[in-house]
Amino acid sequence: MKRKLVSTFLSVAMAASLLVGCGGGNTSAPATTDTATETEAPAAEETTEAEAPAEEATEEAAADTTAAGGGKVGVAMPTKDLQRWNQDGANMEAQLKDAGYEVDLQYASNDIATQVSQIENMISSGAQVLVIASIDGDSLGTVLAQAKEANIPVIAYDRLIMNSDAVSYYATFDNYMVGTKQGEYIRDQLDLENADGPFNLEIFTGDPGDNNAKFFYNGAVDVLKPFIDEGKLVVKSGQVDFDNVATANWATETAQSRMDAIISANYADGTKLDAVLCSNDSTALGVTNSLEANYTGDWPIITGQDCDVANVKNMIAGKQSMSIFKDTRDLAAKTVEMVDAIMKGTEAPVNDTKTYDNGTGVIPSYLCEPVFADVNNYKELLIDSGYYTEDDLK
Repeated sequence: MKRKLVSTFLSVAMAASLLVGCGGGNTSAPATTDTATETEAPAAEETTEAEAPAEEATEEAAADTTAAGGGKVGVAMPTKDLQRWNQDGANMEAQLKDAGYEVDLQYASNDIATQVSQIENMISSGAQVLVIASIDGDSLGTVLAQAKEANIPVIAYDRLIMNSDAVSYYATFDNYMVGTKQGEYIRDQLDLENADGPFNLEIFTGDPGDNNAKFFYNGAVDVLKPFIDEGKLVVKSGQVDFDNVATANWATETAQSRMDAIISANYADGTKLDAVLCSNDSTALGVTNSLEANYTGDWPIITGQDCDVANVKNMIAGKQSMSIFKDTRDLAAKTVEMVDAIMKGTEAPVNDTKTYDNGTGVIPSYLCEPVFADVNNYKELLIDSGYYTEDDLK
């Protein structure tokens, strides 16, 4: 089945469905976002006469199994080491099973070769759709060529898979907005538009192989850079460029080690650190661990993302200021809608056909809207919604 691009005009019923579960994010990324483009989505590819019978047979088979309440979906997750991927996988599996599908859920322990092997097995064992949260967005070209050859549609989940024309759709949160909200939080908490400053800032973002990391970084830096340029924000380590602030594998230990070095070189003499921009909770946890061991000044503002249990506890204790809340139940629900549409031979719901170019063209995407949680609203967002219980956060 070739990738189907959504028509410019969706039906009223589909438009209404997009308002449920996830919020609609920005549909274009600013020019400073490295991977974003303003190119319109390419026209759908024509099916040749030779290819049509195979494609139609695949669609008919998928429709038959779906009508009978069956169909197999392969779900490839990167690791169990981060809480959020466990939640993503569990939510996806539960909702797909509730929709009547057989689910092959695999975690790859952050090992690319393992993930490739798992996807190969999903293809050979009869998966009709693949949902893939990649470890490295550039490392799946060969195995996804096998998926394309077998007419298996691919949904890139949360992380865009790069340089593969086998990717049919992309389901994620508005990643640029994630960074924007983190930058705005620091701006507002320090009152940068009115206060004299200067304030000291350090920056920690994510894995350079994760396409999302640059969106997070750019969203935040676009908010904060004007204040850096005028000297109101000072990065004493001098580490501002993405390559200098990236954290391999989003690893807590790597972030902690780098923060140890920054404190030793720049803040051991009592110099105040006012804020640390951390793109997610695992890097924020590393920064917090380092500060607890090495820093004696007033506690800085620390951002994060994912609302992991350990970080929400730190937020309640005053050690982390905020975390972006991305309700994985909503993203899983939207992805299940996309899978269901593909299985039934209809167009999957999308709300962005401009932003995410994976190197082979713009990938039709659905962007859920993130929100931030802090000590003032975490109960409403996390406990009242049933995402956590009060006991989870004790």
